[in-house]
Amino acid sequence: MSAQIPTQPDTSPPGSIPTGLKRVVVASMAGTVVEWYEFFLYGTAATLVFSKVFFSETTSELNAIFLAFATYAVGFVARPLGGVVFGHFGDKHGRKKLLQFSLILVGAATFLMGCLPTYGQIGYWAPALLVALRFIQGFAVGGEWGGAVLLVAEHSPNRERGFWASWPQAGVPVGNMLATVVLLVLTATLPESAFLSWGWRVAFWLSAVVVLIGYYIRTKVTDAPIFVAAQQEVERAKSTSYGVVEVLKRYPRGVFTAMGLRFAENIMYYLVVTFSITYLKVQVGADTSDILWWLLAAHAVHFLVIPLVGRLSDRVGRRPVYIVGTVLAGTWGFFAFPMMNSGQYLVIMGAIILGLMIHALMYSPQPAIMAEMFPTRMRYSGVSLGYQVTSIVAGSLAPLIAVKLLDIYDSSVPIALYLAAAAVITLVAALFSRETKGIDLADLDVADREDLARTAAAKTGRA
Repeated sequence: MSAQIPTQPDTSPPGSIPTGLKRVVVASMAGTVVEWYEFFLYGTAATLVFSKVFFSETTSELNAIFLAFATYAVGFVARPLGGVVFGHFGDKHGRKKLLQFSLILVGAATFLMGCLPTYGQIGYWAPALLVALRFIQGFAVGGEWGGAVLLVAEHSPNRERGFWASWPQAGVPVGNMLATVVLLVLTATLPESAFLSWGWRVAFWLSAVVVLIGYYIRTKVTDAPIFVAAQQEVERAKSTSYGVVEVLKRYPRGVFTAMGLRFAENIMYYLVVTFSITYLKVQVGADTSDILWWLLAAHAVHFLVIPLVGRLSDRVGRRPVYIVGTVLAGTWGFFAFPMMNSGQYLVIMGAIILGLMIHALMYSPQPAIMAEMFPTRMRYSGVSLGYQVTSIVAGSLAPLIAVKLLDIYDSSVPIALYLAAAAVITLVAALFSRETKGIDLADLDVADREDLARTAAAKTGRA
């Protein structure tokens, strides 16, 4: 069982920023931008392109989109595996090395997607190869998030961890904006036949450029002193272990709380940024370029709001911010889809922007909350497990479930009820979570060592 941790006051000078913290933030964001550019490029292309070029022309439009989203879901299935593997070796060898490897891996998979032949050229081999590359892409992204946010969280001052650790999260909408801009340029300059034939591939090939930039930036940072100290402690005490089994054994509450907190947030995000494309295209009949412009504006607002919410969580606490976000998330579907149905540009854009603003109330505090749940020796494993496993039953299935509900009921109400039910689960997790604002990560390590010592003493006594 995990030890109860007292919150210690932060004794660092007010307003002081540890040496190299800004460089670490830039390095973490650079990789996050690259990897999520590629990950969400796939999500957008699933509706606009893949449903047309990788599946039979005899398949109905919604069923083809459903199949494209099924390949999209494969990436989410791979993410927990990536989180487990990268978490294990990241706790052993350091955050930086694993982050560099994940960047190269996701870049290679995305570039090769742009080289794939279509269904008309090689038949069922086309979606099969797409699934294989999607799995590799998801595996790499599964290892990225934990390392990126921990690199920042472990360098951050106690009283400002929510703010600084939220910046890698802000890299996600930046990656989304890049993907959206590229697709906007391509769809605006090419006729639809050329875009479907070869134009979409350019967006995937451009990943090679951003990967090289991100990789170079990440070579300029080092692991945090607290990780180096914990690594030395593990080497000194050979009996001390780490990894998924150990974190589940000693900190199950932290893992399952993280999963609960992630559930509605993950579902909402993919309803807003992925399923809404399908809804607006099929149900509302909106133009592709208009949809991309609305998403671009929403991603820009999301980027601005995330660090502001991170700052707010440092001032009022993680739990209050998360609880408000969860309650609002449960209501979004009931007013957002009718706003989309209006067909009015500003109203539709408002629905998407409100969705991502609400999402930021949950998404922004996550790195700080999860980092503050686990000691350093198993933090990468703990946060990766709690964050990525949930994506299998949350984000991966959300577009699939929403498309199927729309197909069956021809109404957005069941989709809104689905999101509301997910919000109830996350609300329970938020209400039962501990407030960790201002906690010293070093105190977590001290409590962990004391807990290990008590456990060892108890075993010796029984022997």
